Amino acid sequence: MRVREAEAYGSKTGAERDRRNLSRSASGAEARTATDGETKPEAAQGLLEAALERSNMLCAYQRVVGNKGAPGVDGLTVLELKPWLQAHWPKVKQALLAGEYMPAAVRKVEIPKPQGGVRILGIPCVLDRLIQQALHQILQPLFDPRFSESSYGFRPGRNAHQAVKAAREYVAEGRRWTVDLDLEKFFDRVNHDVLLARVGRKVKDARVLKLIRRYLEAGMMEGGIASARSEGTPQGGPLSPLLSNVLLDDLDRELEQRGHRFCRYADDCNIYVKSERSGQRVRQSITTFLEQRLKLKVNATKSAVARPWERKFLGYSMTWHTKPKLKIAPQSRKRLMERIRIALRHGRGQSMQQIIKGLNPVLRGWVAYFRLTEVKNVLEELDGWLRRRLRTLLWRQWKGVYKRARNLMKAGIDKVRAWKSATNGRGPSWNGGASHMNQAYPKYWFDRMRLVSLLDAHRRFQSVS
Repeated sequence: MRVREAEAYGSKTGAERDRRNLSRSASGAEARTATDGETKPEAAQGLLEAALERSNMLCAYQRVVGNKGAPGVDGLTVLELKPWLQAHWPKVKQALLAGEYMPAAVRKVEIPKPQGGVRILGIPCVLDRLIQQALHQILQPLFDPRFSESSYGFRPGRNAHQAVKAAREYVAEGRRWTVDLDLEKFFDRVNHDVLLARVGRKVKDARVLKLIRRYLEAGMMEGGIASARSEGTPQGGPLSPLLSNVLLDDLDRELEQRGHRFCRYADDCNIYVKSERSGQRVRQSITTFLEQRLKLKVNATKSAVARPWERKFLGYSMTWHTKPKLKIAPQSRKRLMERIRIALRHGRGQSMQQIIKGLNPVLRGWVAYFRLTEVKNVLEELDGWLRRRLRTLLWRQWKGVYKRARNLMKAGIDKVRAWKSATNGRGPSWNGGASHMNQAYPKYWFDRMRLVSLLDAHRRFQSVS
């Protein structure tokens, strides 16, 4: 499941901002699209010119610079892009219009997955990110209006929270079994011919199709050696999310034609049915459809037919009640705890104020994404666990007996108890959870230090929603 991508794209305000940017950048999008949603032939032939039009390119430039991002294989940074374009853009544009432009190889980056293994990213050079963004702004208005209402990933005005709420409603309607489909290495296994055939249903400009194919086939650079690619659309470029939705739109249409209720966010798809037998039948038939029609492989080990409260979707799970409540999935809780452990290990030589300053953005972002949870005891438990870890860190930083006794007395512990605690011979973990540290450094002390409380932040979200 693609929880990180969901969190990054999950806020409604960000989606609305994307929608405004798209409408500005593709000012002629409605003129290029017929009222019934079909592309006008004369407009389709000029898609590349529309993409390279000055206002669209300026909008794409602002998005690429605003997103920052690492340089590609050429080492050019976003800060160096403007002077480079001033010197070289006329030749690049001429090559694009002539169909002669060749994208650079993408830089291979591997990031660990929470459940094990690695996810491969392909980081395009900044020039190619600019061109892809410009194409994205023109192509999105052509494809998006025809996408399914049950598709929520990487679309303007749609987000992960809407998908999770829809899933809850389907379960409340009595569809208390879920077919959880996991597409094995989806972004690495996309068949180029199958994908481009679907792009070609809307895009008639041969130069755009040729350019997209070249981006799909651009080599992947690792250790100074570029290897050719015959399949896949690596994550990392602006076009990748749109292309994934174009390909999987066939899956959405198939599910709708069969009358199923489902939620899809990028390559995460959950189908909600009323019985286990029905779920097994749907799983088998949809697996056959994906493998034969779209040339995609379903991971049989990770896919399952199960109760919704036994699975997770976009980091959330739900309770077993007739009217289910959303809750934070155990895996999401474990991921946050591991992230905090790593941050605390790296911060052992820092002051408590510096450590809290580093933790707060992580905590704010996490609780903002999980603000839909209706089971709050997890937040309270996480708050207590984090404060205990911070008290343990304080005890470890004090080291000597005299320093520990002195700091406990400064925090209001009487002299006898302070010395008894300082000389108890127990380790930092035990003392971090002991009553003397809880009394010396209670919750309100951490509140004064401006540590974000997950429970308090969640209550604030609820009060304004």
